[in-house]
Amino acid sequence: MMTVNEVSKLTGVSIRALQYYDTIGLLPPTEYTEAGYRLYDDTAMERLQHILLFKELEFPLKEIKTIIDAPDFDRNKALEQQIELFIMKKEHLENLINFARKIKTTGVNKMDLNVFATAKMDEYAKKAKEQWGHTTEYKEYEEKVKNQSPDAQKTAWQNLMLIFTEFGKMKDKEPGNEEVQLEVKKLQDYISEHFYNCSNEILKELGKMYASGGEFTENIDKSVGSNTAVFVAKAIEIYCK
Repeated sequence: MMTVNEVSKLTGVSIRALQYYDTIGLLPPTEYTEAGYRLYDDTAMERLQHILLFKELEFPLKEIKTIIDAPDFDRNKALEQQIELFIMKKEHLENLINFARKIKTTGVNKMDLNVFATAKMDEYAKKAKEQWGHTTEYKEYEEKVKNQSPDAQKTAWQNLMLIFTEFGKMKDKEPGNEEVQLEVKKLQDYISEHFYNCSNEILKELGKMYASGGEFTENIDKSVGSNTAVFVAKAIEIYCK
């Protein structure tokens, strides 16, 4: 068992933060001493590891609690997803470092804003709006995100990309394969929960956009592997039939 003070020194998480995690049910201590001090065992420390990894990826505490409290929470799968996101974050930071070095050597006039992930997200949203900006779904999307923090919006996009990562691992299967089709359902449900009501009709249009050969295709394939966008589009077409 470790005391709250020992956990704080080991992890760098303040005692006040650990007390707050207990209050909101995110990290309850294993037990309390007779004097009321918190104690943590190995299981609690493993849970704290997941919390800290998700925090590094800028997940809100409420979302972290929902994820790790889920009945189907898979420790190994969570670690795989965290690794994928850290790789994306590492690549993003490396691009920014190279970008800054380029500015230093060639001047600000050579600036390439494509290194900023948010710029790509904005472009994605812009193109989507051009196609269905006057629909009820887009109005719903705008209503959902208007009060969200930039971090929350970024997290929603990152988690969406994790679904495409799963598709990338399934490309050796047929698009009509049951596992692939379940992933399409997961994609549709995620979009409905975090962005707008994703009907089959809207999903079909999204599939066409993914495989259009433009920036949608390029961004998906660059992040999770070539031909993933077209594979997803084919799977969506079968699903919507």
